[in-house]
This record gives sequence, structure tokens and C-alpha cells, in this order.
Amino acid sequence: MLRRPLLRMLCPRLPVLAAIPDKVSFSDEEETTLKYWQEKDCFRESVKRSEGKPLYTFYDGPPFATGLPHYGHILAGTIKDVVTRWAHQTGHHVERRFGWDCHGLPIEFEIEKALGIKSKEQVMEMGIANYNAECRKIVMRYSKEWETVVNRFGRWIDFENDYKTMHLSYMESVWWVFNQLWQKKLVYRGVKVMPYSTGCTTPLSNFEANSNYQDATDPSVMVSFPLVTDPEVHLLAWTTTPWTLPSNLALCAHPEMDYVKIKDKKTHGGKTFILMEARLEQLYPNLAKQKGKEPPFETLQKMKGADLKGLEYVPLFEYFLFKKEDGAFKVVNDTYVTADAGTGIVHQAPGFGEDDYRVCLKNGIITKDTAPPCPIDEGGKFTEAVSDFAGQYIKEADPLICKKLKDNGRLVEKKSIVHSYPFCWRSNTPLIYRTVASWFVGVTDIKEDLIKCAHDSYWVPEFVQTKRFNNWLENAIDWCVSRSRYWGTPLPIWHSEDWEELVCVGSVKELEELSGQKITDLHREFVDEITIPSKQGKGVLRRVPEVFDCWFESGSMPYGQAHYPFENKDKFDKGFPADFIAEGLDQTRGWFYTLMVLSTALFKKPAFKNLVVNGLVLAENGKKMSKSARNYPDPMDVVKRHSADAIRLYLINSPVVRAEPLRFKEEGVKEVVNDVFRPLWNGAKFFVQNYNRFVAAGHKFDPTDFSSKNVMDHWMIANNAELIKYVRGEMQAYKLSTVVPGLLRFLESLTNWYVRMNRSRLKGAEGVDDWSKSLTTLFEVLSTATVLMAPFTPFLAENLYTRLKPLFPEDKREDSVHYLMLPEANEKLLDPVILRKVSRMQTVIELTRVMRERTKMAIKMPVAEVVVATSDAEYLQDVVELQNYILEEVHSLKMITTENQTDYVTLSLDADKASLGKRFKKEAKAVEQAIQKLTEEETATFLANGGMSLCGHELTMDDVKVKRTFKEGIQDFDTNTDGKVLVLMKTTINEEQTAIYIAREFVNRVQTLRKSSGLTPNDAICVWYNADGIVDKTLAAKMDYVKAKLAVTSVETMAKKAGDTFADVDTEIVVGEEKCKVRLEFTKPQ
Repeated sequence: MLRRPLLRMLCPRLPVLAAIPDKVSFSDEEETTLKYWQEKDCFRESVKRSEGKPLYTFYDGPPFATGLPHYGHILAGTIKDVVTRWAHQTGHHVERRFGWDCHGLPIEFEIEKALGIKSKEQVMEMGIANYNAECRKIVMRYSKEWETVVNRFGRWIDFENDYKTMHLSYMESVWWVFNQLWQKKLVYRGVKVMPYSTGCTTPLSNFEANSNYQDATDPSVMVSFPLVTDPEVHLLAWTTTPWTLPSNLALCAHPEMDYVKIKDKKTHGGKTFILMEARLEQLYPNLAKQKGKEPPFETLQKMKGADLKGLEYVPLFEYFLFKKEDGAFKVVNDTYVTADAGTGIVHQAPGFGEDDYRVCLKNGIITKDTAPPCPIDEGGKFTEAVSDFAGQYIKEADPLICKKLKDNGRLVEKKSIVHSYPFCWRSNTPLIYRTVASWFVGVTDIKEDLIKCAHDSYWVPEFVQTKRFNNWLENAIDWCVSRSRYWGTPLPIWHSEDWEELVCVGSVKELEELSGQKITDLHREFVDEITIPSKQGKGVLRRVPEVFDCWFESGSMPYGQAHYPFENKDKFDKGFPADFIAEGLDQTRGWFYTLMVLSTALFKKPAFKNLVVNGLVLAENGKKMSKSARNYPDPMDVVKRHSADAIRLYLINSPVVRAEPLRFKEEGVKEVVNDVFRPLWNGAKFFVQNYNRFVAAGHKFDPTDFSSKNVMDHWMIANNAELIKYVRGEMQAYKLSTVVPGLLRFLESLTNWYVRMNRSRLKGAEGVDDWSKSLTTLFEVLSTATVLMAPFTPFLAENLYTRLKPLFPEDKREDSVHYLMLPEANEKLLDPVILRKVSRMQTVIELTRVMRERTKMAIKMPVAEVVVATSDAEYLQDVVELQNYILEEVHSLKMITTENQTDYVTLSLDADKASLGKRFKKEAKAVEQAIQKLTEEETATFLANGGMSLCGHELTMDDVKVKRTFKEGIQDFDTNTDGKVLVLMKTTINEEQTAIYIAREFVNRVQTLRKSSGLTPNDAICVWYNADGIVDKTLAAKMDYVKAKLAVTSVETMAKKAGDTFADVDTEIVVGEEKCKVRLEFTKPQ
């Protein structure tokens, strides 16, 4: 006897199971389960029970609580919950702590919007202490709503022992991390051109700058620069940032490219210009259309860019004329200039461009020791250094600058351009690039280690790591970690007035010892005024004003949440790197990157071993979800209508778990309920009904008896064992994109194949022994599915487990299904042969069903004949063994098998033009003609070998389409194929088929009437009918079939007298195309 894999003990007493209702609101059921979890404190109890088991470390990326959770958060939370539940139920101890990102621009921006703060001066006037107090007030604004939503979606995570990045312990660990980098000489202060947000008045890191590109409309202007030696000759430059022109110090040309001096004939006033030859179209947009015609200019001279080097030009403005003595206002050379856009001569403003800064530095126009001209304040307004536009915001000054250039005769052309441009991810204002004195982490110094550590981690899907992340690392630059802000962890650097003495503090204790002051908080208002006595006689050291980039804080999360290394050192060391993290694709250059940089710098290890990356959840129209646009349904409303489990399963069974975008459709959630939950619910209900009937009849139910010889029982038990093996394997590889479809295929096999095809057996129609064994099989697979589904649909799994729990062995009867360990696959029950046989049977059935639908054959109408054709003898043998099931499922009276489909059809090949065109280009036509000329024998050879050589090319089945034409004499058939087997179906209908159809229709109508009248399968009833013509004649002839299918006391015509009843249903039904009166009566119980 085979032993069951999950339930190993026979329950000593077999209870009657509580009936499962027909009508169910899965959302209401979830609310009941949620209350039960809360009453029993199930989450904490599960964690407590796992103490002492192998540690499984999970890091939860901290969100901000200044906004409500959306579908992106719900998706990521679901993935995290599935994996951590899975880890727990596979024998691990999994601590799950929620975390909050409390610092940074998201908080500050909310405060400044609310208080109308627009400048640093306003903050200083208000006072940093008051400003930070306002930030502190809103940090946890929606924390309770977050907890409500997270809990309602069934996620088990600890909110009581959460971590917050504003806690002293967390901030101290951030200081320790930075101090370690300082000691490794990975920190430096530098003046660099950085992405800068004028809306938030702070520099941003390069990955922040790349996170929010939008289409923007900017000016597109060409400006002339007359040569000092010949003012009639103008160098021509192009820019989309006119506001940078007052700071121009040089022009740059590519040394190896061709340039021309031309004299305009009419378009631009007959002036003489110098520009790149390949960019003449910038000055003359219609030049390409004028081929063969006289050009609108005269070419005076050709030269290389190197020939332009050193030419002096007249500055546009006089604000920085003093830079002329440093070599400014000349042409310089560099190979970064391209022929893709503009004029091939690039204006250089070293205060506002990374390449500009590099080129001017290389040519001695600026030096490292002195800042280049950068005449704007922190809010992006011109300073007095540019007197004509002082106080004006740079973008608002663009038209005024252009007007002044026009008035001075220097504006050649002004248009508009729409291009992709970086915006601030928080204030949504256009970014600029400007020189800023900032603190950097030397990422380039550890790049090789960083790439190695990234390769040492496992990513799903893989392409995010090997392509997107690896490419980012290959081009990584030093990380600007300082922000000129207020609400954040202050940089722990104290310096002397001359910057010769620097101290980096790594702990609260160290600062207390150095300063002699007691430290209770590390925010700016508490540490800005703390000084450290100089050890070099330089007076006192004062803290630098910057705070950390909040990404540095979130990247320090592994250490901050544990207050490492000040506490929990042993525990941290055992659990680092984390076993698992998960977030969205947008974190590739965010949290994933900062985690990896800091762990590499600290320990030369990745911060995590396994990572699941999800894609973005978009609105149904493919656009970003927006509250203002109201283009998506509220998540909690969808929960009320369909259930949290349905949303969970919809999300994790979608392309979004492959890091692809998902267009959220509520209809998809509804389909999960109708296609997955209701069939499973009905399957469980059907089991309970028939199990209770079995026990009520006094029979002994043995859930460990697997001695059934029934093919479908054997198949379902093997399928069950295969599922356990499959799910364990896929989950071990973190492949949610494949594991969930596998689970759903199993549920389809259970509800739409096993239960439906074995209803009569499960009702006891084929004897007590068979009844028992079929119920045992159904219980086994239901119980396994319930436990396996627990991490994915925790509410539904709990619900079904609670209803079925009385039949579980005593050691498996817990307060929650989530306390159970997941079953191991029983290798003895694996049977690939029976799985293959049933799979082939299902293929034949599905192919036939498609033909029935295509020919509009009524569902109950039997088919006269089905032919199964394939050259695979084993395939035919499998089908023959299971032909009774095929005949029953497709309602066919006969099945024929043949190894030669050419007995029925003639095979020929046609070209797949798309494939040939892609592969063979110009030769595709010749190959196509060769395919069409193949003889029957050549076609057979092609099909047998899966391809052949034609026209010097190796063709495969992907290059052709198989055409089938019925042979002469083969009539009234339809065909369908999956490429491996051909199925033919007879489409004609005779009298016998019609009679069977009418009998089946009568049975179906009576059963529907029975159900709608509230009668159960256990209610003993009598059926009375009154029919005429073919219906009456058919029912008389098929009475044995009708009685057997209805399983009723009697079926009689109304001409006979009805018995004594206490309730009845009297109605009229339609059978075929004729009306028939029917009465259902059931006798009073004694």
C-alpha cells in the first residue's frame, strides 16, 4: 500500500464536516480570517514556534509614510510575503520587521509646500530646529493606514518592532558606516558638476538624476561668435540652455572632424559662418531636399577642427572678461563633440556642464583650486554677477537673454525643441547641472570588487542583473552622498577653519568623548553647534553643514535596523548577507545599488544573496497610475469587491514578476475569483457533501488508503507528488513567474478534470470501495493544495484548512495552516508515464472541443466518430488505453486511431513568409517557391526529420506551415492538430445522436431545476414529466440512462398519479426545441 505524503495518521474518529455554503463572499470570509489571526496572534506565534530553526534573513526596503500605499507597494509586499512565508514553512526562522524611510527630500518637500517655503533664507529665518520639528510631525502621517492596508492584504510583518531611519540607533549605525569608508580612504570632498534640483536646492546623485526623464520643451538657439582677428567671420554654436550663455568661457570643436567656412547667400543676411560640415543642416534644414540645386551658401574654405584651435572670439557678455587672462574666449579641441546634433561647435560653460568643466580644466581656463563662474544661487536665480538678469530664475530668463542677444546681433536663430530631459524625482522641476562642493564616496576605486559582488548574488529575472545592473556598474561614477538640506542624518565630519584638520566621528560615544557633551539626538539642531577642540592648535572644529543623501541611509539599512555594530553583532554576522530582498525595477539604480556599494566597501560581500525584481504596475491605459487622473481603482475597494487573495494572485501571476510592466485591470482580478477560487471552493464543497454522505451511510473512510487501481486516481496522486516537487524546486529558485502558473495548472487538473470526470464515483455510483478511494484521492489533493497555496493565498488556504482540518491527522491539526511545514514530494508516488498518458488524453479532448465549438455543435450532442492520427505508436497506445474517458468527455460514440494521417488527408507545405524574410532576405522568394514544389514524399521526409536543406539553406519547422487537404471520399470531417497529433471529428448528426442529445438535455434541465429549488443530492425525489413527440418517445427509449444519471426514486409521466408530498416544484422546461412540463416531488421523511 502506498503511504500518503502529507497525512500519515488515520484519524481515530471521523467527524461530520461543516457544510460549505454555495454562495460565498471571499472578501467577507477574509475579514473573518483576519479577526481570527488577530485573536490568536498567529503571526507572532508562528515566529515563536520557529525559534531555534535555521535563520533566514530578509531585508524590507523602507517606504515613506507620507503617502498611502499603491499597487506597486502591494505587489512588492505580496512578493515579500510569499517568499518569507515559504521560507518559514520550509523550516526556517524568519524575522520580518517593517521599516520606515523618515528623512530626505520627500518629507522636506511636503513641509515646504505646506508652509510656502521657497528659499534657504526662509528656512534659516524659521530655524532648523523648528523646520525639523515640522518634518518630524508628518513623518508617520499615514503609518496607521499603511498598517491597515498591509494587514488587510494578508502580509505577516512586524509593525511593533519596526525600524525608523530617524531613530538615534539607526543614525548612529549610518555614522559608523561612513566612518568605515572614511578610514578606508573612500571619502573625499570635491567640486564637481552635479545634477542639481533648484526646486529642492540640493545636488542629487547620478542615479537620482536618471530616475525621472520627461519630455520637455526648451529653446533651441544658434548664436554667433565673431573672430577677434576677422569680426566678419562668425563661429556658430547651438544650445538648448540660453541661461548658460552668460557664463560662456570657450568654444569646443572636434579636432579630427571636417569644418567649413561658408558665406550665406540669402537666409541669414549674407554672413560668413564656421561650423561642422556634417551639421550644415542645422543652419539649412531643407538642404537634403535641395540636392541637384544650387546650395544657399558658398563654401569658402574647408578645415579640420584642429585648425580652429586657439582662434579668439568676441565674448557674448562682459560679465567674466577677467577670465581672458586665463585663456578664456578661445576655441579648444576635444573628441566628446559629436556630429549628431547642433553645429559641431559646443559652447563651454564650465560651471554648468561636466564635459565643459573637464575641457576647460584641461586647457587651463579654470583650475581645481578655484570655482568656475557659476552665477546662480541655490534656488536657481541669477546673482549680481550677471547684473542684467539678477534675481531672475534661470528658465524665466531664457527669453530675456535671447532678446538681448538679438539686440546685439548675436542671435542667428531661435526655435523650440521637445526632448527627453531629467526632472527632479521629488519636486518635479527640471534639473540643471552646476558645480557644487560635495562629499563623495569613491565608487570607482572599488568598481572591480563591486562587479564581483554583484555577480555573487542571484537575481530574478537574470537580465536585470546581467544587463541593466551590470551595465550601470561598468559605468559607475563616484557617489555624491551629501545634501545641502536639513532633515536627515548629518555628515559626521568636523573641520578646522582652514580645512587642514578633519575628524570623522563613528559613534555617539566618540562624539561625547571628543566634545565633552551628552548626545541624545543626532539631528542637525542637536549637533550643529557641537564643537571639537583641535589637536593641532587650530581652535575648535565645526561640523560641515550637509546631511546624508537619504539613499545612503536606506543603503545602510542592514546595519541601521540592527544598530550594528553596537548591538546584535553575532546575530548580524550569522544573517549577513540577507537571504532575500525584493523591490521594483526602479530600484536597480537606487536601493539595490546603494546596498551593493556599501556592503562591498565594508565587507567585500553583496548585501543580499537572492533578489526578486518586479516591474511597474500601470493604469489600464498603460499610463502611470495617478490619483489626480483617477485612472485606477482604489485597492481597498477592489478588495471589498473581489478579495485580497484575488489581487495577490492576479499580481504574482502576471508579467510584472518578470520585471515587465503590468496594465492593471480589475477584470483580471475578477477572473481569478471566477476561474480559480470558485472552482476550488466548489471542489471542496463537493468533497464535504459526499464525504458526509459516505460517513452517514456508516462507511469507514481511510485517508491513507492509496491502493486504488483507478487510472484517474493514480494520475491525480502522481500529479500531486509532481506538484510538490515542482513548487519546491521553482520556489527554491525564486521563480514566482513559473511556480504560480504551475499551481494554477494543478488546480485546473483538480477541479476541471478530476472532479468533473469522477463525479459519479465521488457520489458512490460505482460501489463503496471505489467511493472511498475516490474520496481519499480528492481529500489528498485538496489538503496538499491548501498547504501549498498558503504562502500565495493565505486567507483562502486558512479558510479551506479550517473546514478540512478535522480529517487531518492529529499532529497536523494546528490553529493555523501557516504553522504547518510544507510537504515533501514522495518519490514513490511520482509517475511520469501516467502523467504523459493523461496529458495526451487531454490534448485529444481539447483539440476535439475546439472543433465542436468551431462547428457550433451543441454541448450535449454526441459526435458520431473521432479519429486520432499520429505516427507515434506510443502516443496511440496511450490514447487507446484511455479512450473511454475521451469518448465520455467529447461525447463521441466511436474513436479510431491510425499511424498514418495520410489515410485521411494529403499533406503539403507552405512557406512562413515572415520567418523566411527575416532569415534569408532577398533569397526568401526562391526558398518559398522551392517549398511549394515539394512532392508528397519530400513533404513526408521534411516532417519526419523536422526540416531539410533547400536552396543551400537548412530549413526547420519554424520556416513552414503544414497544409492538410481531405482526400477524395473523406467527407463531413473537421480537423485540428497541435503539431504532434491530428484529430478528425465527424460533423454529421443521425437519429441515434439526436436521441442521446434529448435524453442528456432532459437530465441537465432537471438537475438545474433541482439545484435552483434548493434541493441537495441527498434529497430523495420523484420526477414527473409531460412531453409530446420526439421528446416523449426518446425519454421512453432512454429511461434507464435518465434514471441512472438523475439518481432519483422514479421518473414517470404525469399520466400516472403522483405520490404524497409535502413540497414540490412544478415548471416547464425546454428540451431541444420542444417544451416539457416537469414536477419534482420529494416524500416526507419518516
